[in-house]
Amino acid sequence: MENYYRELVCFLNAKLGNRQVAEDVVHDAYLRVLERSSDTPIEQPRAFLYRTALNLVIDDHRRNALRQVESLEVLDNEERYFTPSPHHCLDHGQRLEMLQRALAELPRLCRESFLLRKIDGLSHPEIAEHLGISRALVEKHIVNAMKHCRVRMLQWDAH
Repeated sequence: MENYYRELVCFLNAKLGNRQVAEDVVHDAYLRVLERSSDTPIEQPRAFLYRTALNLVIDDHRRNALRQVESLEVLDNEERYFTPSPHHCLDHGQRLEMLQRALAELPRLCRESFLLRKIDGLSHPEIAEHLGISRALVEKHIVNAMKHCRVRMLQWDAH
């Protein structure tokens, strides 16, 4: 499935006119595919990945359209009354700790590629230049980091 990464980014970039957003959508699509609860193998991975990515774009568009319709007062009230439960905070804290442990297991360049993308928001060319590696390697590192973290989180959740 990694073979489709660049192709899908180009496809979405042409549709959305924003490479950064296209890369984010593709990352999210890969995560969705990796997080599938079904054990049934995907018969047409390329088509499945494209459909997942397009669904994410459509969902985001709907959310943004809905957000523009809602009054600011409604949003303000939602913000004011939303306070996560202590259980939610603890779970979030534990999950963050597990994610940090999973990232610590990765090779340096793989971990740094992932963090520069997800935390610092750098583009793939910027990460490649910063780390002195090819863009293809940056893409591979990010996908591998996501896979590794997902697998480890599932393993730890099972215990």
